[in-house]
Amino acid sequence: MTSFTLADVRERTYKKRDAWWTVFLVDPLAARLVVWTANRTDITPNQITFGAGVLGLGSAVCFALGDWPWLLAGAVLFHLSFVLDCMDGKIARLKNNGSVFGAWVDFVFDRIRFFGCMLALLIGQWVATGDAVYLLLAPVVTFLDLLRYLNGSQVAKTRQGMREKLRAAARGDAVDAGVDDPESTETAEQDAPRAAGEAAPVVFMEEVLRDNPGVAAEQVRTGAHPAGARVIDVHQGFSAKFGWYERVRDRLLRSRVRPHLFSGIEFEMFVCVVAPLTAVVSLFTPWPSLVVPVLVLSCAALLLFEVVIVYKLWLATRDFSRELDRLRG
Repeated sequence: MTSFTLADVRERTYKKRDAWWTVFLVDPLAARLVVWTANRTDITPNQITFGAGVLGLGSAVCFALGDWPWLLAGAVLFHLSFVLDCMDGKIARLKNNGSVFGAWVDFVFDRIRFFGCMLALLIGQWVATGDAVYLLLAPVVTFLDLLRYLNGSQVAKTRQGMREKLRAAARGDAVDAGVDDPESTETAEQDAPRAAGEAAPVVFMEEVLRDNPGVAAEQVRTGAHPAGARVIDVHQGFSAKFGWYERVRDRLLRSRVRPHLFSGIEFEMFVCVVAPLTAVVSLFTPWPSLVVPVLVLSCAALLLFEVVIVYKLWLATRDFSRELDRLRG
């Protein structure tokens, strides 16, 4: 019989930075459930993923019924489904029993759950109220969710490409100024350090801060990095324009909260948890239902953060070109 503790779960399964919704509203419950599940059962991550899918289906059914008690039930079920969705990865990391196929199943179930619940909510409210705005919101929410997935993966690949180019230039390799096609997977393999254990000639601010949430950016600049390594910050242009950003980011990272405050997780939770919960407001106040305003504000917040990410990436490409010229020199 295993005897995992809450400390084990926190140390071995918590991400160093995560969405604030997960940090404050999911992990405290999920971690305790993981301790009980890992110590007392043989439930596998895939079985937990299936359970999350079942709860998601129940949430969609509740949303489709439309009335406020069902909306509240649907919101609770969706949140519990997300708790289980976080548990499967924690169980896999804790017991080292995850699989590549399991990761694929987890991703596909996530998307099916959100789209199913979102459509059930909007169509259910259209049937219940006759207001066509719910039908108009369906393609908008779908588009923004797909956009943030596409943008997130492409931005990550572009950033990785810039880092690998700079590493190669620091080694003295001939490097062109253009970042390779993000769809290519060869760049990282070609530009990676040539020998296992070889000290990296440069360290990147974003990687140091990601791996050491308790370290502030200023500490990295003044020596909190491997001896002899050169610190490269391809986001210094953004930090220079928004001087308060580093202070806010460092404070958030100390609590494991990433500065991307309205990401896909918050978007899903506001659409399928917060918006349905506001249905109860109209029962006790003269105000109309707040479902539509919450959905609109959620879409606006997600779009705003995606625009900021693109702007930050554009500034980073300019810093990349300057750093590359310095390394060549």
